[in-house]
Amino acid sequence: MVLLLSSKSEFIGKVYILLEYYIGKVYICTCKLIGKVYIMLYRKIETAIYKHFMSKSDKILMLTGARQTGKSFIINYIASKIFRNVVEINLIEDYDGNRLFESVSSLEEFHLRLSSIAGDRLGTKEETLVFLDEIQQYPQLLTLLKFLRQEGRYTYAVSGSLLGLTLKHTTSIPVGSLALMHMYPLDFEEFLIANNVNKEAIERIRLYFDERKSLDEAMHNHIMSLFKRYLLIGGMPQAVQDFVNSRNLVTVRAIQSDIHRLYKADASKYDMEHRLHIERIYEMIPSAMESHKKRVIYREIENKPKGRHSDYVEEFDFLSASGVALEVKAISNPSFPLLESGVKNLLKLYLNDVGILTGILYHNNIKPVLDSECSVNLGSVYETVVAMELASHGNKLFYYDNKKNGEVDFLIDDYYNLSAMAIEVKSGKDYTVHSALSKLLENKDYRIKEGFVFSNSREVRQKGNISYLPIYYVMFLDEKGCRETEIIL
Repeated sequence: MVLLLSSKSEFIGKVYILLEYYIGKVYICTCKLIGKVYIMLYRKIETAIYKHFMSKSDKILMLTGARQTGKSFIINYIASKIFRNVVEINLIEDYDGNRLFESVSSLEEFHLRLSSIAGDRLGTKEETLVFLDEIQQYPQLLTLLKFLRQEGRYTYAVSGSLLGLTLKHTTSIPVGSLALMHMYPLDFEEFLIANNVNKEAIERIRLYFDERKSLDEAMHNHIMSLFKRYLLIGGMPQAVQDFVNSRNLVTVRAIQSDIHRLYKADASKYDMEHRLHIERIYEMIPSAMESHKKRVIYREIENKPKGRHSDYVEEFDFLSASGVALEVKAISNPSFPLLESGVKNLLKLYLNDVGILTGILYHNNIKPVLDSECSVNLGSVYETVVAMELASHGNKLFYYDNKKNGEVDFLIDDYYNLSAMAIEVKSGKDYTVHSALSKLLENKDYRIKEGFVFSNSREVRQKGNISYLPIYYVMFLDEKGCRETEIIL
């Protein structure tokens, strides 16, 4: 992170905090004005978005993800560096206003309306990006994307917070015409960079992970201190920006509370049949996480003695597809790939942001998280942050549930070893006690090569095929269990 001070009149009284990162031969800086401070938040997904635009691919960028994760800002910022003209149309604002695009069903109608509001900001395909934000508001426009791509008049990008659900229920979406990307809250690595840990330091720590080595005491304490702050702040960009700017937990909590209410309000935009159930399930997630099994108790949703998973499939779809909850399904007999294993109707739901969770559980009290002597069990908090990390790295999430052998917190696909990878998360001092994990790894039928136990302990240990690692090393479990490398066929 670089501080730039200028004596130019337009910069007087302002501090610009710039974070630069290298993509090919171009440095990208992301900024947002907060009061008189520019805070530059590094987001990994910017590399993929930048490369997509620079590749001149005729596929239309579709960026999905929960609300308030920064989708619109990133597309606008990167596009402004590449295109002479950026025309953004927020379709929720259009719906709340003149509904100009509500009845559009043809290219002719679309271009008539576009040209009526774009003024002189329309040029060639190479010069002009048309960005349709919150496109799920008008599903018929999703069908039109195929024809917009074929016509090739402009470059297009679309985003939406409920696109996951819309994609599931709209059969005419031209998936082959889309470059799909998903955006999550800031992961722990991005949070570290926002807090002055540079990328070189993170890469050196990654080498320690790769070689299964421990950090020294001082470095461990430093990273653990930031990790515990991440548990309080979470990864919502506005919350992280406010924290870096003010260090004031009270204002961060206000931001998180607003986002939490916004997510509940989104349920009211869903059909009346499911709205109240969605709100109820979403509100139940923190208390379910604090229970022994940490799974959704279906009978408690409506206080029905015989409540079943099948009664609430639409509700669970909404929460996971909208990105506000992370879904983890149970498997009794894991085999690779895990999607082909028999999935049980035992479901865990995690909030999509650990800061929102700690805000609900502890409000403005920082002791449960920062005070190691506090007797509060942080199991649900640690599991939530691990679920966030694994999901943001592209993993489908499962957990092991076996009546005879017990439960293991997470299973993900290990594409390197063509098996499952087992992960146990421990927030207390008894991190070496894990009978379910041991029994799972001992079962030769499952052919699981490796298991991880993440805890507060600094020391990295190896016992058989179990690695004991400090909790912050979870940020290095890369997408699909192995790091991307060039593959030549």
